[in-house]
Amino acid sequence: MTISVGDKLPDVTLIKAGAEGPEQVKASDYFAGKRVALFSVPGAFTPTCSAKHLPGFVEKAADLKAKGVDEIVGTAVNDAFVMSAWNASAGSGDITMLADGNGDFVEALGLTMDASGFGMGKRGQRFSMVINDGVVEHLNVEEPGDFKVSSAEYMLGQL
Repeated sequence: MTISVGDKLPDVTLIKAGAEGPEQVKASDYFAGKRVALFSVPGAFTPTCSAKHLPGFVEKAADLKAKGVDEIVGTAVNDAFVMSAWNASAGSGDITMLADGNGDFVEALGLTMDASGFGMGKRGQRFSMVINDGVVEHLNVEEPGDFKVSSAEYMLGQL
């Protein structure tokens, strides 16, 4: 079953790269009490993700925060070291990266895809959502190969 607007996020563990190394964070704790713009990509350092998706959220961070977003989070089925390096190379301090290395988060959301044809195995679909106190407020899932509804610009239009 795919998550829907109005649903509470599944309580799975994600990994955040911290100063002392990888830190486990429970989704129920991490997303509680704040409004978060989350975007998910099939993989860090992949073409569309690096050329459009992450840069769009970097460029629109101040606009999203002006519309009531407390934090911007990026995620992918990559490890915390890769997510941290991707943010360091193309992101900003306005973006928090949460690694979904085993794909548990996207699987619990019902938003997995098979990228085996590209040598990438099971990954998360390209999507974005606004999460308000752990509950999905807006959900934007892309059709395979598209980059339209999961962009920062699209999200701004929803807010």
